[in-house]
Amino acid sequence: MELAEAQKASQLLVGHWRAGTVLGALPSGLRPASRLDGYAIQAQLESLSAKPLWGWKIAATSSAGQHHIGVDGPMAGRLLAEMVYPDNAELPFGANRMRVAEPEFAFRMGRDLFPGARPYDVTEVVQAVAALHTALEVPDSRFSDFAKAGAAQLIADNACAHQFVLGPEAPALWRDMDLAEHHVVAKLGARYERDGYGRNVLGDPRLALAWLANELSQHGVTLAAGAIVTTGTCVIPLEILPGEHVSADFGCLGTVRLKFSAA
Repeated sequence: MELAEAQKASQLLVGHWRAGTVLGALPSGLRPASRLDGYAIQAQLESLSAKPLWGWKIAATSSAGQHHIGVDGPMAGRLLAEMVYPDNAELPFGANRMRVAEPEFAFRMGRDLFPGARPYDVTEVVQAVAALHTALEVPDSRFSDFAKAGAAQLIADNACAHQFVLGPEAPALWRDMDLAEHHVVAKLGARYERDGYGRNVLGDPRLALAWLANELSQHGVTLAAGAIVTTGTCVIPLEILPGEHVSADFGCLGTVRLKFSAA
């Protein structure tokens, strides 16, 4: 895909995101034909944002997440600073059509992982991590039928990135824990609760982090020091309503909360 086409496609998607509107599909001349085209479109977001890139998300790291958006594998997306909220913040509900919240393990990088000729292994990626945080992601899509848009368009759509809440930093003991077997309990006010395990995230949140580092490396992108990487939902996505309070209890690793506006 030519740069001018990628820029036009990105501007169109960002316009819908800011307006809270949707489209059926990108116009044929701007529609990505591959994951590579999708990432070329997504990359233009950084120049359209007023702030430096804040971090990365991984979409569809669980079978439930893949089923939810109609894809068969994970996708990387950019976390823009203007979509990030502190723990226990009130988020505007707005025109969100996905209407789910997702408890996630999020890693803050301590040093750069540059593109390389060989894949990174899990050990060296985890050694580059400065801290683990609890997190909640609230995804959304610019496509009216996101389950049928396909991976290339969803990558262009920033892998369904929308709002993100960063919870507290976990105690350093996480490094010696089996995160794959770590239990997480999420609550939607008094309406219901749902639980899951770290293994729901590509088998282990650390495996998901390594996947992201290598996905970026393949595209010549550095996973930079200071970036937050949120690794995908470890619980079946939680159906949300306006005015809802959401919490995710990660046990000894901490609890993260958010609430939605009533409108």
